[in-house]
Amino acid sequence: MIKNIAVLGAGTMGHGIAETFAMFGYPVNLYEVNESLRNEVKDIIRTELDFVAENGLIEISEIDKILSNITLHDNLKKAVENADYVIEATPEIIELKQNLFKEIDGYCNKETIFASNTSSLALNEMMKAVSEDRKQRMMVCHWYNPAHLMPVAELSCFGNMPAEIYKEVEELYNKAGKQTVKVLKDVPGLVANRIQQGIAREVFSLIEMGVAEPADIDKALKFGPAFRYATAGQLEVADMGGLDIWCTVGDNLLSVMDNRKEANPILRKKVEEKKLGIKSGEGFFEYPQEKVNEIKNEFNKRLIMQLKTSKNYIV
Repeated sequence: MIKNIAVLGAGTMGHGIAETFAMFGYPVNLYEVNESLRNEVKDIIRTELDFVAENGLIEISEIDKILSNITLHDNLKKAVENADYVIEATPEIIELKQNLFKEIDGYCNKETIFASNTSSLALNEMMKAVSEDRKQRMMVCHWYNPAHLMPVAELSCFGNMPAEIYKEVEELYNKAGKQTVKVLKDVPGLVANRIQQGIAREVFSLIEMGVAEPADIDKALKFGPAFRYATAGQLEVADMGGLDIWCTVGDNLLSVMDNRKEANPILRKKVEEKKLGIKSGEGFFEYPQEKVNEIKNEFNKRLIMQLKTSKNYIV
């Protein structure tokens, strides 16, 4: 049974992963090499927990206990040596992850399960330098941002791991409030990101063609397909509409839709102009500096509303 957890990396994803497990009562060692981030990450988590409490997901009286479940570390060996489950959320650099897993393979006991939060790097490549026994206890466990609010987690089941170990991790995630997706084949992007990129490709293409303004394109998605996607998957939607209809519409539309194999030029131009979205103050929309926190909070409020609602139809 998994009791003690170590999270490697306290950035955007890492601290959210640690925060989630701590919210559900697990003791978490959070390792971070950057001293300034390590010194401020608990304040970041407290701010997020305050917001979550204000919006009714937890009681404000729980916050200190949750924070006490997280122990910060600057020593890798101490962070992982007693862990039952270790998940890394470090930069997407294959050599870095290979070396990291190789190092902790020497620190952890033989039962410890290793995981990566990646959705773009191959598991076989990441585990090249670990022992053969450890390869049977390694997997991808991909979270969505913000980790403490998004209820999905993609878990790899690529044939390297015995079924009982996979089940143990699946149960851990279910206890931490996650809906798990079993991914059977190691493909770049796994499942959710590939679906998301398919939608994004057509959205960027519609802007490029001048079919509608960005706000109207987002409105069409939010109150059209995404309205159904909030409670139903694509395959269920297709069944409800009739597969004959979907087949006919596919024949009519897919040949004239965007099928490029690289990022859209309009997206690349935004990046070149340093218009990166909320982080820079402008992307497809404008984000005045004085309103950034307000905009982020409003975005997260919508996620919390959906998270609360989703509990009524999760099976």
